[in-house]
Amino acid sequence: MRRRSLLQAISSLPAAAQTSAASPAAKRDWRDKPFRVAVALGESTTAGGTATARERSWVSRLAVLINSAQIEPVRMLNHGIGANVISPRSAHYKDSGRPSAMERYEKQVIAHKPDLVLVSYGLNDARAGTPVGQFIEDLRTVVNGIKAGTGAVVAIVNAYFMTGFDRYDPFKHGSVVSFMGYNAAERRLAEECDALYVDAWDAEGMAPWVIDPDGVHANDLGHQLIANRVFEVLAKNCSCLAERAREARKGFKPWRDESVLKKLY
Repeated sequence: MRRRSLLQAISSLPAAAQTSAASPAAKRDWRDKPFRVAVALGESTTAGGTATARERSWVSRLAVLINSAQIEPVRMLNHGIGANVISPRSAHYKDSGRPSAMERYEKQVIAHKPDLVLVSYGLNDARAGTPVGQFIEDLRTVVNGIKAGTGAVVAIVNAYFMTGFDRYDPFKHGSVVSFMGYNAAERRLAEECDALYVDAWDAEGMAPWVIDPDGVHANDLGHQLIANRVFEVLAKNCSCLAERAREARKGFKPWRDESVLKKLY
């Protein structure tokens, strides 16, 4: 009975996860060499949003986490633009922060020859009322274009949680339901495009206290949660982020002293 339940649980997983679940030793390693150049392509929260300092934005925090895991530091390029959308055919493109991802990914991503790319879109297109199918078509073009032009590990970061859905005309067409639909579609696209998927929405836990008073952007705590989730996904899939841990283990000295605790019994 237990074996049957386990097999049923495995069969319900995405195809990419089934192999790892059935045989942990066969888990895919997306990158075994340290990341050298990373580009974050996205919207205002990627750019920094209302983080109270550059170093408190999720992109900067992620760079610190990666550098704590690698021996040589990564060069992190933050190419987020406020009110950015996925393409010129997005709803309310003329009111957006231009140029769109579609118009700029060749110069602002591929030209830098990154080995890690974080693509974070959905929030503004959902708020503008861009049909999810159209959004996914354009996101697919961007992701596949980046993969073909760089060979980088690409992670799709989904639409973040927010609270002020009706506050900023014309970007007031989003809702919890529409965001969840966008994010489900982004998850499927990540599997289709052989990209990693980062569930930033889940990381924030729909907690209003991780959102800035403007109702749209993550606050400092929200940025920390997003950075942690991105790093978690990368660390579970890229062995290069075990580099420092492996080196430290070679010459470490035991440091635990449990003698006081043991004397109590």
